[in-house]
Amino acid sequence: MVKLVNQTIFAAKIKEKKLYLFSSKDIRALFGVSITATAGLLHRYKKRGFIMQVKRGLYAFPDNLPPDAYIANRLYKPSYVSLESALSFHGVIPETVYEITSVTTKSTRRFEVKPLGKVFSYRKIKKAAYTGHEIQKQKGVGFYIADPEKAFVDVNYFRILNKQKPISRFHKEKLNAEKALRYAKLFNNEKLTSIIKTTLK
Repeated sequence: MVKLVNQTIFAAKIKEKKLYLFSSKDIRALFGVSITATAGLLHRYKKRGFIMQVKRGLYAFPDNLPPDAYIANRLYKPSYVSLESALSFHGVIPETVYEITSVTTKSTRRFEVKPLGKVFSYRKIKKAAYTGHEIQKQKGVGFYIADPEKAFVDVNYFRILNKQKPISRFHKEKLNAEKALRYAKLFNNEKLTSIIKTTLK
């Protein structure tokens, strides 16, 4: 059965389904092959460099990579891109961010994806504060990312925890103070609420 799934058919069917990241479960469903056959197929294609392993059990085509934010969403669920990455995306901070930062309701994690040469990090927040994200698109691919105000609040929340000063270099005109304050109150942290009031007044 595996021999019937040649590279051309394999790639065409996966790309047709717009599976930018795919697992062995996806391959079994698409081609009707067994677990053993799927493992052999993925191993062979990975060895040839035809596909790359993004993390254990998750693969991509090197010539069909989705945006980093989409990869971040898929690497660790539930999560959405926030903090410095979202602030940079929205143009709130001038810096280009090289580590892709997200928030999650699960444990704090960090993934170094060597084939991509990138680091994806995740910071834990309380469930009550897990909101304020939207769907944005790059190259026609959708992903979850914090809106500017939520990303700003998230950054300052973790700066407080790390005993760092509030973020100072940012474009205030891109932020809605009332919206940011509503997000800050979700953390039930007086210092955070005070910082948001002061920095955005």
